[in-house]
Amino acid sequence: MLKLFDAIFHIIDYKFPVIENQGYLPPQFLPGDYLTLMSNYELLGGTVVSGSFQGFDTQYLVSALSVLGKNYVGVINYNPHYTDLDIINLDKLGVKAIRFNIKRGTKDTIDLIEYASKRVFDLVNWHSEIYIDSKNIPSIKDKLLKIPRLVIDHLGLSKEGFKNILSLVEKGAYVKASGFGRLDFDPIWAIKQIIAINENACVFGSDLPSTRAQRPFLLTDIDLINNNFDASQSKKIFYENALKLYKVNF
Repeated sequence: MLKLFDAIFHIIDYKFPVIENQGYLPPQFLPGDYLTLMSNYELLGGTVVSGSFQGFDTQYLVSALSVLGKNYVGVINYNPHYTDLDIINLDKLGVKAIRFNIKRGTKDTIDLIEYASKRVFDLVNWHSEIYIDSKNIPSIKDKLLKIPRLVIDHLGLSKEGFKNILSLVEKGAYVKASGFGRLDFDPIWAIKQIIAINENACVFGSDLPSTRAQRPFLLTDIDLINNNFDASQSKKIFYENALKLYKVNF
């Protein structure tokens, strides 16, 4: 059975607040739904990532992590009103990173990046995850380069800007091999270029339940990676790199 650490998926539970974003409300997707869909794999853990439609709510995340178990961690949308104690308490509950959704966010989101990233890194050693179309990276690259530990979602989404992703990888950024149905290019082509620079920089994610994606995640996306990389490379992409990134002691 193939081992995986899933570095990005969403849990959507309507017992907790869900906010319409750009006219979109996602379908419910509970921990049990996720585990059923991924039951063909040996799940070493994973990362529940807060979507834009969850705003600053963390109740759903604490609930989801309590169901999924100790090797699962969380990523939250950064709330500028958090006190240091709030952040420390969230860290104890399993949160390990903040996320900035620049693709669906506002200028206020961009303005927060540098300060917030340094704050949480210094306080609890969290990293920062960025959802951005890579062709838009040049306009904020100076801010991104000041982030202590940077992770880019979904291979940067666009072929036009992919060279910007490689530039960040050269500076130490991680990239999620996720959201294949959102891309306008071949993900294997992209992953090969990333690991040629740094074999530790790429982490797999299912992106379930693929909210707003042109096509949803397919189990064959995993096969695509497995069939195009040797065993050592696949292990790094599928779980070794992510276990280190999220500080999960398995």
